[in-house]
Amino acid sequence: MSRTDDLKRIEQLKAELNYHSKKYYVDDDPQISDFEYDRMLRELEELEEKYPESVTPDSPTQRVGGSADKQFSPVEHAVRMESLQDAFSFEELRAFDKRVRERVDNPCYVVEPKIDGLSVSLEYVDGVLTRGSTRGDGDVGEDVTANLKTIRAIPLRLNEDIEFLEVRGEVYMPRDVFVSLVKKQELTGETPFKNPRNAAAGSLRQKDPKITSERSLSIFCFNIQQIRGVEVTSHKQSLDLLRRLGIRTVPFYNRFSNFDDVLKEIESIGQMRGSLPFDIDGAVIKTDDFSQRESIGSTAKYPRWAIAFKYPPEEKQTKLVDIEINVGRTGVLTPVAVLEPVLLAGSTVSRATLHNEDFIREKGICIGDTVTVRKAGDIIPEIVCVTEKGGENGAFSMPLFCPSCQSEVFREEGEAAVRCNNPKCPAQALRNIIHFCSKDAMDIEGLGESVCEIFVEKDLIENTADIYSLKVADIEKLDRFAKKSAQNIVEAIEKSKENDLSRLLYALGIRHIGQKAAKLLAQRFCTIDEVMNASVDDILTINGYGKIMAESVVEYFSLDGTKELIESLRSAGVNMASKQTAVGDRFASMTFVLTGTLPTYSRKEASDIIEKLGGKVSSSVSKKTTYVLAGEDPGSKLTKAQSLGVAVIDEETFRKMAEE
Repeated sequence: MSRTDDLKRIEQLKAELNYHSKKYYVDDDPQISDFEYDRMLRELEELEEKYPESVTPDSPTQRVGGSADKQFSPVEHAVRMESLQDAFSFEELRAFDKRVRERVDNPCYVVEPKIDGLSVSLEYVDGVLTRGSTRGDGDVGEDVTANLKTIRAIPLRLNEDIEFLEVRGEVYMPRDVFVSLVKKQELTGETPFKNPRNAAAGSLRQKDPKITSERSLSIFCFNIQQIRGVEVTSHKQSLDLLRRLGIRTVPFYNRFSNFDDVLKEIESIGQMRGSLPFDIDGAVIKTDDFSQRESIGSTAKYPRWAIAFKYPPEEKQTKLVDIEINVGRTGVLTPVAVLEPVLLAGSTVSRATLHNEDFIREKGICIGDTVTVRKAGDIIPEIVCVTEKGGENGAFSMPLFCPSCQSEVFREEGEAAVRCNNPKCPAQALRNIIHFCSKDAMDIEGLGESVCEIFVEKDLIENTADIYSLKVADIEKLDRFAKKSAQNIVEAIEKSKENDLSRLLYALGIRHIGQKAAKLLAQRFCTIDEVMNASVDDILTINGYGKIMAESVVEYFSLDGTKELIESLRSAGVNMASKQTAVGDRFASMTFVLTGTLPTYSRKEASDIIEKLGGKVSSSVSKKTTYVLAGEDPGSKLTKAQSLGVAVIDEETFRKMAEE
């Protein structure tokens, strides 16, 4: 094809992909398969790589981009992103209506669901998305444009080239996505998000947009903040306009002149909230006419022309039939309540977490009791209290031995968790395998969570050492695995044998030892044998290690199961030595904080230099910080350093210090 034909094809692909993205994510009306969409996207990526000058901000290929290590810059909102006054009874709502009618005649109201998420602003210039920001304190938010572009429900280009539009929306995590994320976090031993709102907020503020992209966030828009080029005079008219422009608005909104109908609508929304695929925490009443809004005005905190009604969490009573024990990746034994099934917030609940032994004792929970249950964040079932004692059953006690491997369990002083410390415990096996293969650990491409589950289920592997015994012939016998994909997995496994010792130490899943701690351990002791022979006092010489961390390392390597695992990995050819040992100690006992963009070093390069010279890199400024290494656009960390009297240096000074 000629250059002219290629450029025409690029424009055609952009238009088709944006159209189908809108049909899928905004209209909920997909017209092509995911496979076909991905095929067209791949073709566009290849053509844009060939003609980089053709890449435009509204191209579907620009959904994920930006820098992973830049701080979010502040954004001053030209129009304040106000919060709403809350009401908890219909009497409060009628009082609101009375106040409105004292200022204007015959008001009409629009009622819409209150989406439980994170409020953001989207700005479009000539129909193209140019900036996205968080609400912040209402006056100043943070620029999260790169992350917002990953949300496919947000159009990069509007259906019309309006001169300027700023729209306010709520970024949220769908319920099914949240449930899957929590399951994954539990499998990998991470602390699960408490509810979809926290998950959405944590996902949107990731420094790496690729992580945000993986979280499958969505958005509903509910307000025009500013507009030039089109005149709108009412709220319902503005929402209708947003829909016409291709912006995903709140899913339903209705206009009423009679306030009794407003209350009926709020009751109706409350009844359906358990069946919605997203979280709402209330309903919003807004005066429809914009000129009336001006007459009604605002207080210093809230607009007087709107109010939010908050629904109470639904609670039900049911009987506690039994308490089962689950064993997590890190060996923690978690009690789970088995309940007589009860319909709660739109679904049948038969199990609820009991957290730990202290929680059970604090609530006085016994098997046979009648308990009050609700859903935290309308999703995760939890027991609120005991409403009626069940008779003869005594207080519950945690088992003395692991229900999976029968090893003795223990509870450390000052901790609520009871845990099994056997690294070969079958209940921990799958979770350990998933963690071992993950990107930050041994980074075995192709061995993601679902594939690991299949391999364990089909008895191909029982523990992490078994990974290195996998053969192409074993894998290709399974459904969904062709010879080529099996070869790719085996090659990735072979490649992982060359990883640095620090990755292996992190992959082992030693309690209290994260990526940074594993790296420091590898640099200090150089080989796995030296780590295994190190005492608590030896490990405490590492800057950044405390007694709990040091004891955890020694305890882990003292177990017979650990020694067997290490020997199995060694026999398989896994590297047991550090490739990045420290080259000096001139930064020993020093803690650095990096902020802003450095002229020549990337943040990772500067961090590597500090760590190789015996120093520590921290993410936050405190009185213990030795130096703040500041580049362009340093943000709040520089301000805090100055207020605490911490020394601030630039890259040139840092370079001289490193080279001395």
